Amino acid sequence: MSNQNSTTPIPPQTSSFKGWNVILYSRDGYDLHVIDVISSLVCLVKMDELTALRKAIEFKTKRETIVATTHKEHAELLEQQLQSDALLCQIEPA
Repeated sequence: MSNQNSTTPIPPQTSSFKGWNVILYSRDGYDLHVIDVISSLVCLVKMDELTALRKAIEFKTKRETIVATTHKEHAELLEQQLQSDALLCQIEPA
């Protein structure tokens, strides 16, 4: 009696995670200080200060920046937290 185990290769798992972008944006006539943006990103999004500075500069020059890409529930939470911190943001599929 042969005790051979035939193994079928398992295909690699590919992630179907597309995520949701949390986008910080500015509207006309609504100006925020860079320090306020950096503080919010460090505190709420858990960014390091250098990344937050880069995002704040992008926000000031382009009037919008993606501050996180995450699953939908976390994106919704970040959206609420940033909005409660007087920042304008929205989420959209990545």
